[in-house]
Amino acid sequence: MDIVLEVLDTYIGDRVYANLIPAPSLNILGNSTSTTSHSTWSYKPATSYLYLEPSVEAYMSAWPRDNIFRQSISLFLITWIFGLIIYFIFAALSYVFIFDKRTLNHPKFLKNQVWLEFKQTNKALPVMALFTAPLFVLEVRGYGRLYDTLEEAPAMWYNIVQFPFFIAFTDFWIYWIHRWLHHPLIYKWLHKPHHKWIMPTPFSSHAFHPFDGFMQSLPYHVFPFLFPLQKLGYVALFVFVNFWTILIHDGEYLTDNPVVNGAACHSLHHSKFEVNYGQFTTFFDRMGGTYRKPDPYMFEKELKMSKKTWEKEAKEVDRLVVEVEGHDDRTYSSGTKKNQ
Repeated sequence: MDIVLEVLDTYIGDRVYANLIPAPSLNILGNSTSTTSHSTWSYKPATSYLYLEPSVEAYMSAWPRDNIFRQSISLFLITWIFGLIIYFIFAALSYVFIFDKRTLNHPKFLKNQVWLEFKQTNKALPVMALFTAPLFVLEVRGYGRLYDTLEEAPAMWYNIVQFPFFIAFTDFWIYWIHRWLHHPLIYKWLHKPHHKWIMPTPFSSHAFHPFDGFMQSLPYHVFPFLFPLQKLGYVALFVFVNFWTILIHDGEYLTDNPVVNGAACHSLHHSKFEVNYGQFTTFFDRMGGTYRKPDPYMFEKELKMSKKTWEKEAKEVDRLVVEVEGHDDRTYSSGTKKNQ
């Protein structure tokens, strides 16, 4: 994340902090023309693959780039704002070009659901960013095992292996965290807000309780403290993870691959509640006895969208909601409310 921070500091942060928190020497006797400061910070590129010459404003703040308070504020804002940007761009593209709008007529689609998904996401992301920023600060300050050039890897082959290793590690831990979130004593407090969406849309992807979202993201942030990870690869994985989270909520069942935990598998998790906890693969669901194979009809678009299929799905959802939650406090667009 130090690469992202450097780019933002170069084009935005230096100017903002120089104006909001100017170095004391800039204000002596009202001398606004002085550009000297007592900063001990000196520029060192975050990566050898990118060199951004700092402007004079980089040296004009009482909080230089390596100030921990400045880093904390900047990384909080980056996590929050860039999280929102990635969410809105990818989710909007998925909703417009991929998501089947006929789903809005499903009997288990909520009244004003897309707006509710927006609302929940906008409540969750700043709090999730507040939890996440300290981890990014530790990474930026060198406490992780992030490396820069390919030659710095433990071995050249590791530059390739790190990506499937990252997927396997995070998939394992997210599986168990997700199962923990379904414990009866935990579910209603933390995970139920995300299960409000029986028929998810791409905009439901980040519509979590903030602590739920943070807990499920924790393996992504723990990995580079335990294992080497290339810096640019980490940024790419950060974008990929957000994109994947949207992809498995888009309702477009493109693959019936027995290994990949795609949208079909994850849609079953939303409607069946206690199956398919995995994030990327079905491997740990198979190991844990929680795998539910998508039914063949789910890959036949017209059959999937038929009224008869919807009625059958709705009855099964009614039964499972009572079993898992005790009662249904959702308000559906069909007019059904609080099925007991």
